Amino acid sequence: MIKILANDGIHPLAKIELEHRGFVVDTTKVAQEKLKEAFMEYDVLLVRSATKVKEADLPMNPRVKLIGRAGVGLDNIDQAATKAIGIEVFNTPAASSKAVASLTMAMLMSISRNIADAARKMPEKGASDFSKLKKELAGGFELEGKKIGIIGFGRIGQELAKMALGLGMEVMPYDAIYEPDHVFVKIGNQDIKIPLTARKMEDIILHADIISVHVPSQGGRAVLGEAEIERMKKGVILLNTSRGGIIDEDALLLGIKLGIVKAAGLDVFTGEPNPRPELLNHPQILTTPHVGAETEEAQLRIGMEIVERIYTFFGDHSGTL
Repeated sequence: MIKILANDGIHPLAKIELEHRGFVVDTTKVAQEKLKEAFMEYDVLLVRSATKVKEADLPMNPRVKLIGRAGVGLDNIDQAATKAIGIEVFNTPAASSKAVASLTMAMLMSISRNIADAARKMPEKGASDFSKLKKELAGGFELEGKKIGIIGFGRIGQELAKMALGLGMEVMPYDAIYEPDHVFVKIGNQDIKIPLTARKMEDIILHADIISVHVPSQGGRAVLGEAEIERMKKGVILLNTSRGGIIDEDALLLGIKLGIVKAAGLDVFTGEPNPRPELLNHPQILTTPHVGAETEEAQLRIGMEIVERIYTFFGDHSGTL
């Protein structure tokens, strides 16, 4: 009997499908300090971002043989340590790409038209100071023609590029591994190849109106720090829906104070699950609680991909019950 611990949850339909195939699925949350015991009781561990798998959590001869990360990246799992004791690790990078990209674009559109600010102020002042608020919140801008620098042009970066192209934006792609020269945009039943020009990081830093980062954890190192932000175009907008700290938070606050950064959108933070109050309360920073992949459709895709990965690893266990 193969036992699975979905420690950070799993889509209900994926749970039903796993149980239909003969696996036992437990969604009881195991505290981080008791994770080592769970490695001796289950065959599979499923995590998202909340659960961290560190070397100290791993017993010498674990029962767990497979760890699945529901989402992009594996930086919350010590892969060297798991490999050393024979545990296979996988993630689901493709399933949530559209969801993360759509949140990024939603943040940008909200910033461009002061929507978040209006949503905060209208309930309080809309009835009494309507005309005043109209003047205060009228200074939005259109996205057509704006240059968006996308740092990290993997699946999420490409999905964001498709949305930006649809709005008439100029896409400036950069990737550390390859030089992006095109993206396929689906229109109706056709996949249309749109040519792009790969950019250097410095080009994006100096000339982009909007910069969005979509890279994995850099081991605590910021991709955009004080040195990068101080050279950016005045009025730049920064977006981070990848990992906390990819944009240095102190440098971001300083950039806003100096008038370099007009606004920012953050879905991720260095101090998760306890972000800094000065970020959450800042009027020029739009924040969300790490919900980039949290759409119904994305979670279902992630769940069903996990089902197939587990099924492939262990085979059909319906006959063992």
